[in-house]
Amino acid sequence: MLNKQSLFSGSDRYRRDSRTYEPAASGPPAAQAEAPKVEAPKVDAQKPAAEPAKAEEPKGSRLIVGPDIKLRGAEITDCDTLVVEGRVEASMDSRVMQIAENGAFHGTVGVDVAEIRGRFEGELTCRKQLVIHPTGKVSGKIRYGRIVIEDGGEVAGDVGALGAAKPAVLTTTVKPLEAANAAR
Repeated sequence: MLNKQSLFSGSDRYRRDSRTYEPAASGPPAAQAEAPKVEAPKVDAQKPAAEPAKAEEPKGSRLIVGPDIKLRGAEITDCDTLVVEGRVEASMDSRVMQIAENGAFHGTVGVDVAEIRGRFEGELTCRKQLVIHPTGKVSGKIRYGRIVIEDGGEVAGDVGALGAAKPAVLTTTVKPLEAANAAR
């Protein structure tokens, strides 16, 4: 059985002085003399305390849809960066969209920059740049300011540059240079 007296008896064991911490007066004076004194840190009232260094974080709002998360039927607004690691069915207008390898987005999107490593299906307008990485698959109505398709990236559908007179209907898979040379 617990002894309540021993659990709570030390509540006033130490008393606080503005300059030192020392055991409260209990026991013989010889034991008090041997206890070490610890000085409190001195603070200069005129100098503000330095803030701890923070890691550089991108400014603006950021929404991350994590793995195994499904977001359906949403309209995403006022989001600077959307990171899709799960599944999203939505419409959105943003600055940056990043779809991870296991991520998927289905819907209508208007962004400045899109980086696709996973799947995108729907209507995609990239005002500045569309980057499709080797594991990326994009299909639907695609408009872009500039496009980069890395080896292995796939694009299918109504694809065209912004401001172009007539968009091309395109279905393609970018193959590594070695495979293209072997086919000649």
